[in-house]
Amino acid sequence: MPPRRAHHLLQLPCPAPGCARWFRNQSGLTQHRCSLHPNIPAPGPPQPSRSPSHPRDFSPPPPDFSPPPRDFSQPPQPSPPMPSEPTHEDSDNADAEFTDSSERCYRTYHSMLNGRPCTADGEFLPHGAPPTPMPQKAPDNWSPYRNRIEFEAAEFAFKKCHMSAKNLDFLCDLMAATLVKHRDVPPFADHKDLHNVIDATQLGDVPWQSFSVQYTGERPEVVPPWMDDEFDVWYRDPRAMAHNILANPTFKDEIDYTPFREYDALDKTRRWKDFMSGDWAWKQSDIISKDPETHGSALVPIILGSDKTTVSVGTGNNEYYPLYALIGNVRNSVRRAHRDALVIIGFLAIPKTDKKHSKDDAFRIFRRQLFHSSLSAILSSLKSAMTEYEVVRCGDGHFRRIIYSLGPYIADYEEQLVLSCIVKHWCPKCIAVRTNLDNGGMDRCREHTEFLIGELHGDVLWDEFGIIGDLVPFTNDFPRADIHELLSFDLLHQLIKGAFKDHLVDWVAKYLKAVHGTRRAEEIMSDIDRRVAAAPSFSGLRRFPQGRDFKQWTGDDSKALMKVFLPAIEGHVPGDMVRAFRALLEFCYLARRDVVTEDTLNQMQDALHRFHRYRQIFDLVVPTFSLPRQHSMIHYTDMIRLFGAPNGLCSSITESKHIKAVKEPWRWSSRHNALGQMLVTNQRLDKLAASRVDFDARGMLTGTILSSALAALTPDEDEQAVPPIAPQPDAHAIEPQPDIDIDDGEVVDGPTVLGYVVLAKTPQRKRARTVAALAHEVAVPDLRCLIRHFLFTQLNQDDPRDPADVPTATFFAPSDLSGTGGMRREHIRACPLWRNEYPRNDCVFIDTDSDAQGMRGLEVARIVCFFSFKHNWEVYPCALIHWFEKIDDCADEDTGMWMVRPSFHEGGSRNLAVIHIETVFRAAHLIPMYGSEYIPHDLKFYHSIDCFRSFYVNKFADHHAFEIAS
Repeated sequence: MPPRRAHHLLQLPCPAPGCARWFRNQSGLTQHRCSLHPNIPAPGPPQPSRSPSHPRDFSPPPPDFSPPPRDFSQPPQPSPPMPSEPTHEDSDNADAEFTDSSERCYRTYHSMLNGRPCTADGEFLPHGAPPTPMPQKAPDNWSPYRNRIEFEAAEFAFKKCHMSAKNLDFLCDLMAATLVKHRDVPPFADHKDLHNVIDATQLGDVPWQSFSVQYTGERPEVVPPWMDDEFDVWYRDPRAMAHNILANPTFKDEIDYTPFREYDALDKTRRWKDFMSGDWAWKQSDIISKDPETHGSALVPIILGSDKTTVSVGTGNNEYYPLYALIGNVRNSVRRAHRDALVIIGFLAIPKTDKKHSKDDAFRIFRRQLFHSSLSAILSSLKSAMTEYEVVRCGDGHFRRIIYSLGPYIADYEEQLVLSCIVKHWCPKCIAVRTNLDNGGMDRCREHTEFLIGELHGDVLWDEFGIIGDLVPFTNDFPRADIHELLSFDLLHQLIKGAFKDHLVDWVAKYLKAVHGTRRAEEIMSDIDRRVAAAPSFSGLRRFPQGRDFKQWTGDDSKALMKVFLPAIEGHVPGDMVRAFRALLEFCYLARRDVVTEDTLNQMQDALHRFHRYRQIFDLVVPTFSLPRQHSMIHYTDMIRLFGAPNGLCSSITESKHIKAVKEPWRWSSRHNALGQMLVTNQRLDKLAASRVDFDARGMLTGTILSSALAALTPDEDEQAVPPIAPQPDAHAIEPQPDIDIDDGEVVDGPTVLGYVVLAKTPQRKRARTVAALAHEVAVPDLRCLIRHFLFTQLNQDDPRDPADVPTATFFAPSDLSGTGGMRREHIRACPLWRNEYPRNDCVFIDTDSDAQGMRGLEVARIVCFFSFKHNWEVYPCALIHWFEKIDDCADEDTGMWMVRPSFHEGGSRNLAVIHIETVFRAAHLIPMYGSEYIPHDLKFYHSIDCFRSFYVNKFADHHAFEIAS
């Protein structure tokens, strides 16, 4: 039996300011520091190395270029020959991070509702005055827990693992058995003790309440059963939940208390980003500020969202109707990072009856009005603070006067119909006729709707205006609220799952069947599926091994198909059909931008006009283009001006919350009367989150649980606590294990910086260790000459034959899933055997021209291998690349994507180069230009780059690629 491993105490903290990571050994600390804090100097004496030279910008070298011969009769020059055996290490991976640059803009703020700090009594503080001191707690006050161990154990067992009661009791017994000889006790006696301690937490405690609703209208002679039923609605006070969000110190730097208008500093044009940059917040402030008593207050919009969700496909009542809320002051980056800015405040009733009465008009009206009455009752606690301010402590420690308003409502089209009391197939935003929605019409508003209801018969309202006159929207019970204005955009259901997946993708199959017949159409669709499956690997790209023909589609599936579907149909469908897809995709990606400018709005309008023009190709199989979800695109530019960038109000935010707030609590329940257990689970999760925020704000969670326990020991106890170290095998004799990669990028929290690329920290020990061996391994005999050329460009930066300095990338990284600073990490792969199946060599963008924009300033190359070597004590991280050349000087007219092909010398040899790793901008995704021929059935995705000779540079691979590859 090999020697047992001893438990190593975590004793090495990260020296970076603000980083709370601790490590078991120096190697782990070094890897962490180099990966996340490359600018923090390593502890210890300085190493003998000179400052690295700036990386150079590279273009493909001429085939006959070689470094000038060295005259040995002269003194040594800065470009010495390559050492015969340089220190060499090879690495398979590189990490790339990218984000937006520092934004050149300025703002104008609302002068009346400007969120001035005040005292607890509402008296304004002088400018720059410190916040009112908070009640101090003892630094060791872990109440209701006895110590940090109890809190961390409760969080681990309930939130991270959610152990069953039986397993938790067993774990407590295990800990008790371990501690019995020390006469100590475990953190908790059993699962009941743990739950009772969590329930005793006062922080984040917003209890669940309920009320029952029953039909009270006229009853027919034969009373249907639903009229006698009571329907329970569960909710939490939204006002208290808003207080908790405002008081959360983790949001203090990610919150806007004042409406503002943002402008580009150069051309003075308007920009929209976070919610408070929109016109809606400004107009609300104008209305509120007509009352002088509100001056100096902060507007807090309450954004709502609801959507039915099914927790299981099994039998039984497994459908729930959660209601969510967040405040509009929190910035979009926090919402998209899935922090605790979105909270669940209710579970609405879902009235049901037998089939005999399910289609009765009375039941349908009751079901919809129950929805509105429930919302009005749940939100009633906010009403008094919508006209008169209340004083609330905020996350920065200051008190502020708060005025609430009902903000946008996040919902899909079916939910919007219920909210706006509008008939199906009509638009809830305008009065465009349902048979010709794109012809447009005036915007709906509360005053106009109430006027029509008072003047016209119900049948006329239904047939000519699409209004259900028997219903009263819940917004009518609150000041300054108009449901038609408050309905927000929904990128997921309107564009991605609606216009793209449910419309255009399905229309392609119908068109092919109408033109070619069933058999031929099935052959073409099978080839399209093979093309989709043959898309090369890329970080974050979801694979479709069998193409797009499967039944259970999710929003993520539709998003993934958008990235690869356009090149797959090109060659099988008419050019106008390809252009229609391109126009829709460009509209979607423009709408998903993190920052929307006036120019972006103009581009969206242009894409919309092109989409309307080219979609006429489908008129052979589509009876009408008057489709509400496609029609909603007309309203996007106006809603962006009102509410800011759409990615902060997308229903994907609420749908992702379903998992944590509904589906997981349901799975953790006993399934019997599950709702009550789900309510308790959500309340306990909120209390644990609030406790962590409080303890962290007081500096009580620094280090790890083990390092804090060591720090609390006396010297004698410390000496006794360190166990003897068992003999270990030689660390260098242990072979490194391969990483498990699922081709997903990683979100990175932290400050915003420009994109950078670094080699993986662990070299591949089994790869070549010398230039000669590496040249043989990668089949590049002239590798030494390429390295000499690389060194020449590095050491002779003023040589006129060399290219200019490498430019700084300043492109935005829009709304891909990222950390709060907008950062995201991806892996660039170059290895001879990936997952023991196939070689993988990713493609990258190389920055070559600082003055050009987009693809005109970028070149595409394929990584042959990553390696590094030392010269004069300096380490050069490098990449051996195969250049690709652009086929034309502009993008393809149909697809809108640039076209490239591998570059070769006149003799047929590959055009290779060695470049500095920092000249790599980020990974690039190439998709073959398939043409009109069928691709082989046995073609695998990892063969695509080698089997085809022309490629599209896929600008739809992600939103950052859309910015740089357009």
